[in-house]
Amino acid sequence: MRAAASPPQAGGPACVTSPLRAGIRAGLPLVLPTFAVGLSFGVLAVSLHWDPAAPIVMSLVVFSGSAQFASTSVLGDGGTVLAAVLAATLVNLRFLPMGIAAAPAFKGGPLRRAAEGQTLVDASWALANDEGRFDRGILIGATLPQFVGWVGGTIVGAVAGSAIGDPKELGLDAMFPAFFLVLLAPELRNRRSLEVAIGGAALALALVPIVPPGLPIVAASAAAVMGALRQ
Repeated sequence: MRAAASPPQAGGPACVTSPLRAGIRAGLPLVLPTFAVGLSFGVLAVSLHWDPAAPIVMSLVVFSGSAQFASTSVLGDGGTVLAAVLAATLVNLRFLPMGIAAAPAFKGGPLRRAAEGQTLVDASWALANDEGRFDRGILIGATLPQFVGWVGGTIVGAVAGSAIGDPKELGLDAMFPAFFLVLLAPELRNRRSLEVAIGGAALALALVPIVPPGLPIVAASAAAVMGALRQ
């Protein structure tokens, strides 16, 4: 009769990898929607006459739907590179307080902690958050499937973009506003947040006819950030 296996000791490999595996399992349901949005990004980028390699490299390096859609939207409207970078930066400022909150969970020296911080995305941050305390393994693990889905979707969209057809005919041109509406909806928790959102939208609409392309998004994002800081 085989002797019963002794339970893993505290600090052993099983204890180390268990949160990571739990995070990967938690992130698996997000692969398909992330793939779909990444595919849309790839198709739209190619429709703007980008070389197929450009959106793929961007997804590998930036790995941020909000930043990538914001910058691509500005460039697609004829805006400058500076305006695109500013828009991407402003919409991603939410990661600053999120990163500060999750920072104690990361390990190692500055370089390792910076590398682990790159895994912080909205869904993983929420999954790893336990009343203000963050599980490093779940945070990193939940991001891995999303990264695969995002980059994989971008590759398929960029490579097959010309074969898929006109994004407008498929309704993919609606992905830009739809993406940001989905991103915005959870933030409208109170009247003040709603006022900030409406004010930013009104400012963007008012500036469209009178300023160069791209600047309305930058101005609206800056106004929203300032309004949120005053809450």
